[in-house]
Amino acid sequence: MKRISTYINVMSDEEVERIHRNSLRILAEIGLHVPNDEVLGMCREQGGEVNADKQVVRIPVKVMESLLEKVQAHSRMDYETVQRNSLCAGISTQVFFFDYATKSRRYGMMDDVMKGISLLEHLDRFADEIIIEEYQGQKLSDIIKYKVDLLVLGSDWRGKFDYLKNYCDVVYLERTKNISSTKLRGEGTTYTVGVVTDNDQDNGIVWETKYVSGLHVECVFSENEDAARSFCDKYELDSYYCVEAQTSEWEPGFDCFLSQVDIVYIKTEQAKRELYIRKALESGKHVISDAPMTGNKEKLKELFALAAKNKVLLVEKITLLYLRAFNQLVWQTHSALVGEIVSVKCSISQDHFEGGRSFSETAVQPLCAIIKILGKNYLEVKSNVVKDKAGNCIYDMITMRYPDALATIEIGTTVDVEDEFVVIGTKGRVTIPNDWWNTGYFEAKIDDSKGLKRYCFNFEGNGLRYLLQELLIMISDERTECTRLFNEESETLADILEIINQRG
Repeated sequence: MKRISTYINVMSDEEVERIHRNSLRILAEIGLHVPNDEVLGMCREQGGEVNADKQVVRIPVKVMESLLEKVQAHSRMDYETVQRNSLCAGISTQVFFFDYATKSRRYGMMDDVMKGISLLEHLDRFADEIIIEEYQGQKLSDIIKYKVDLLVLGSDWRGKFDYLKNYCDVVYLERTKNISSTKLRGEGTTYTVGVVTDNDQDNGIVWETKYVSGLHVECVFSENEDAARSFCDKYELDSYYCVEAQTSEWEPGFDCFLSQVDIVYIKTEQAKRELYIRKALESGKHVISDAPMTGNKEKLKELFALAAKNKVLLVEKITLLYLRAFNQLVWQTHSALVGEIVSVKCSISQDHFEGGRSFSETAVQPLCAIIKILGKNYLEVKSNVVKDKAGNCIYDMITMRYPDALATIEIGTTVDVEDEFVVIGTKGRVTIPNDWWNTGYFEAKIDDSKGLKRYCFNFEGNGLRYLLQELLIMISDERTECTRLFNEESETLADILEIINQRG
């Protein structure tokens, strides 16, 4: 809970005025795409210039200014009738942005939210206080802390927050009339996401989608009904699906689940993933899966072929690949920042990863990083395992030999290793310290330079939002192969994991 105005001042009055003038010009000259005939009719009645064939409405400046005056007058009237100390408002990130730096469309991030908040604060009487919901279950503590009298929500949440009626009045307002969100989703405005899980932990998917325009997590499937119900309640989803109690069959419930979603995120134990992936792809759904998706290279090839056949995407959840810092590191090292690469070293402790991940799941990140830097054409892979008295792996050093370089990976399962990623070249080295798989910077030490040079990039969350943003771009471009980890690279990763597992 933050009162944003106490520390945010990102735009001057002149900048706000310039945004206002340019917005009016864009609305008048370019217009808005409105893919709904009823809404187009409403716009025409209010003075908008409607092109029904292109589904575009242009709003003349005078019409827009008149509408703004009405809105502001109505806002002031409504505000004066509210018998409480303050009016609080929320800011939505569910919009597209045009990035002038890259000349491309992108999805809203926290920086954009902050600027939106700053802009809103310049609009008189719209809100006294702006609150950011930073974690699940925050509403109750906010109601108590700020002595909230009335909580207003959309009717699609009807009943979900009735438990708060013990603390304040709860009102569910009807959703905007004459606009069907289902229809809009069908036209590609929003993609619904469903989660397949063994437990009630979301691995960040629900929270991270809040920062990506065009995505909404709506339902969950689990063979465990208690896990499905708990997940649905915990993350305030619309519905859950599970096995049929009478037959104990999972397919009917899974089929119903698939009928409700466009994108499936699979976070089950590794042994179950392949079956769920195959079923989802056959149903024409895009799939994000925890990695590795399968323990066999040939089966992975079959899944990629199935995805291509059904014109959908199959993406492994390896968030490292979508971080600007890591991609810049790859580009810089390939551009001879450190000269010819002779060594890549990385280390990682399994206890850093959520949900008690297996050895293979932990090894995915460093192996993937090495493949992106040194390539697919390795010569040899060796695994040197240290086991405890019970025969369990507690430490492993993996070595990969390339024609002109050597890669080493340290993985500690029950022992602590220093987390670090280092690329050594003939002219210097590049380092990502600490949690290198989840970072916004790297450091370079070049032989002819003084000291370290730090390369910093915007980074928020756990990295998943960047994957989701890229996924929507790939869907929009009608791709059937991930552009951050190509199929052959993923198959190489599966091949290496298979070799390591065979050697114990």
